[in-house]
Amino acid sequence: MQREAEEKSRYAVVAAVQLPSVSDSEFEASLSELRELAKTLGYEVVRTFVQKRSGFDMTAYLGAGKRQELRSFVNKEPAGFEETAANPDSRDIDTILIDHEISPSQARNLEKEVGCEVMDRTMVILEIFHRNARSRAARAQVEIARLGYMAPRLREAAKLAGPQGRQRSGVGGRGGGESHTELDRRKIRDRIAELQQEIVAMDAERKTQRARRQERQGLASVALVGYTNAGKSTLMRALTGSEVLVANKLFATLDTTVRALQPESVPRVLVSDTVGFIKNLPHGLVASFKSTLDEALDASLLLHVIDASDPGFERQLEVTEGVLEEIGANVVPRIRVFNKIDHVGDAAAQAEREEALRTQYPNCVVMSARRPDEIAKLRQTIVAFFQQNLVEAELFLPWSAQQLRGEIYASCQVLGEYSNSEGAFFRVRGEPNAVKNLRERFS
Repeated sequence: MQREAEEKSRYAVVAAVQLPSVSDSEFEASLSELRELAKTLGYEVVRTFVQKRSGFDMTAYLGAGKRQELRSFVNKEPAGFEETAANPDSRDIDTILIDHEISPSQARNLEKEVGCEVMDRTMVILEIFHRNARSRAARAQVEIARLGYMAPRLREAAKLAGPQGRQRSGVGGRGGGESHTELDRRKIRDRIAELQQEIVAMDAERKTQRARRQERQGLASVALVGYTNAGKSTLMRALTGSEVLVANKLFATLDTTVRALQPESVPRVLVSDTVGFIKNLPHGLVASFKSTLDEALDASLLLHVIDASDPGFERQLEVTEGVLEEIGANVVPRIRVFNKIDHVGDAAAQAEREEALRTQYPNCVVMSARRPDEIAKLRQTIVAFFQQNLVEAELFLPWSAQQLRGEIYASCQVLGEYSNSEGAFFRVRGEPNAVKNLRERFS
């Protein structure tokens, strides 16, 4: 609780350059997203500074005039303080948040000129990931991304280090003539290599466990994918009855959660909630979170969850589809689920939005994860998808193996059962692979 109180007392300003190729709506959507990211980190954004330029200033991102305006505001100089007369508390600004990834030298120069810490968009996302990662795999993936981000910035730090950044003779593990900066970079490379080996081992173990589970039980799998804060975790909770985290924050979910669809069906369906996507997600994070997104690659069906109440949902939809294509999951069958329709005005406005969405995206699902009847319909849609290729067969289980009856009922729908002196016969309906595996085990 103390940490939350400390986070709520931090104040930040957002600064961004709008390039000619970026429309006003795209620009404002990106700024809104950064403000939400800041909220997730515990910042209160008190002011936004924007500037239209043909390109970023190579020295310090913003132009000289805008930097002066920013410095006046942060340091409460008269030129900037007049504009904050409506804010008598004169809050101290802790951080400047930049809505782009900027170079180490740009960040250093801007910090020196304004006199305030600077975090670019990539650093903000990395910090959120660092705080929210829980599992061993997620923590390793986040650390790789953070180290990769830090490595090129050591060069800028060395410029401020004075004699410490110069070459020295080999001592304490350093090679002859190796500087502190070079040593740090080598340590980073070694640590990244170590973490990558750990992730490979964890991926292999997870895939082996998943394959064994599917072979034994003939499980079908659904992965929830979509933009961060689209309501995936709420939908996951409604479909599975699980107590997964539901928070109105970006990237509240980082670790993949897997639960069974409830009530259970034949075949038994596993539902997984994956990390949310975001515009301009750093490429290093997409790569490092590849194993987390493998749930989407391995799934038989994707539920692409989209916030129907967000005016910029089309941009979000494009971002998600772009990331799915990047990781090779674009070939997996999917159902578009437009969630949060209950957030769209009154009943008439909701009906109008639903009609427009169904016209633009045939076969989509428009719903609210908070309406039980609509959750039930979505569940029926999911089950129908997995039951379309079921086969019927007869299985024989000798009396000596009756302890395996539970596996039959777990993997298939039992249509009938009769027995003779040798054992029991089951008429079942199930997935071809599940039926085949059961038959091979019992033969």
